[in-house]
Amino acid sequence: MASSYVGSVVEWFDFFIYSVASASVFNVLFFPNESEGVGTLLALATLAIGYLVRPIGGVIYGHFGDRIGRKKMLVSSIVLMGAATVVIGFMPTYAQIGALAPILLLTLRVIQGLAVAGEWGGALLMTLEHAGKGRRGVSSCVIGMGQCTGLMLGTFVFSLVSRLPQDQFLSWGWRLPFLGAVVLIALGLWMRLGIEESPVFLKQKQMEARQPVASARPPIMDVLQHGWRQVLQCFMMVLGPFSISALISPFCISYAVQAGFPRVTALNAATVAALCQVVGMLVGGWLSDKVGRRPVFMVGAVLMAVCSFIMFRNASSGDAGLLTLGFALAGLSHGFMFGPLGAFIAELFHTGTRFTGASLGYQLGGAFGGGVAPVIGTSLVLLAGGPPNIGYLLVFSTLVCVCSFVVAVLSRETYRDDLTEVGTGPAA
Repeated sequence: MASSYVGSVVEWFDFFIYSVASASVFNVLFFPNESEGVGTLLALATLAIGYLVRPIGGVIYGHFGDRIGRKKMLVSSIVLMGAATVVIGFMPTYAQIGALAPILLLTLRVIQGLAVAGEWGGALLMTLEHAGKGRRGVSSCVIGMGQCTGLMLGTFVFSLVSRLPQDQFLSWGWRLPFLGAVVLIALGLWMRLGIEESPVFLKQKQMEARQPVASARPPIMDVLQHGWRQVLQCFMMVLGPFSISALISPFCISYAVQAGFPRVTALNAATVAALCQVVGMLVGGWLSDKVGRRPVFMVGAVLMAVCSFIMFRNASSGDAGLLTLGFALAGLSHGFMFGPLGAFIAELFHTGTRFTGASLGYQLGGAFGGGVAPVIGTSLVLLAGGPPNIGYLLVFSTLVCVCSFVVAVLSRETYRDDLTEVGTGPAA
């Protein structure tokens, strides 16, 4: 659990500092010839690419994770993510190399997307498959807690460097979080090299050794033939929490700044939201082991729809206290919804295809929810005339929460399943 948590912090710190920078730096340094709104939209589009390639990364890492082991994929993902992040910190801007700058930025974001896809599946299954029945929800929620801690750390670091004078921040200050990530990467890699392989996976390999013909079949073929309903189910469940997460950060940070808040104030509010998400995930994961994944997830979806309205309203209020309160409520409800999600998804698949199936479904939902939602949000606000016109945005955030809620209502309960015996049974 500790290794998966720290590794997730590292991976998502790297992934999210790009998200924060896309809304406050990249729109200026890599798309300087565009208006503020259009430049932000283009920067968020490069952000979206990192999410859109994640299903590909999920299939690649899932294949090898199901065939050769979870641990090897965890080690490779943190190395790949770390290398891409540090290179971004050294990268020249549009003023220095012209159009090549956004192209390189886009390429490195693709690498980040592939790496973080392997990170989620590997870290989730290592904790889930090491935990016993009755502890899988609270154990696996540390992955989401690591994501939020990485976000919190990333926004906090950017709030510090944002205190620099504007010219210094844009010339070299924004690079410090990317370059400083090398320390976290070294820590995460050291921890991951010392963990043991999943006992559930090792048991599966022993069973496959007695049936070599069956084990030679690529996991993705089994998933597409027998588990496609579960993949679709995962996609729809993930849609709501991923969309809202992306709207909390980086979209709402950019929105609050355009509405008149100082960047530091908006980043501090997002840091508070990430802290509340950690608390919500821990409580949600623990409760899901007691009463089930479905009821906890459904209550979280309802709370998320309500609190997203409060967050967006407060983001244009001009009051820093209300801004922080809106972010905090959204973070807490999102965490409550996200807490049982990882275990809920992974428990739908059997061991031989769990990495591939869970990663594919989760990353497909993340590709739309996390990657496209900020672009949709920015477009809807621009369509409505700019801040504080958020009517269209509120409709979108409510719809994605309703979608996830309905799928959870139709899903089967999984928290009492035995991971060594579960198969791809009927899905919603």
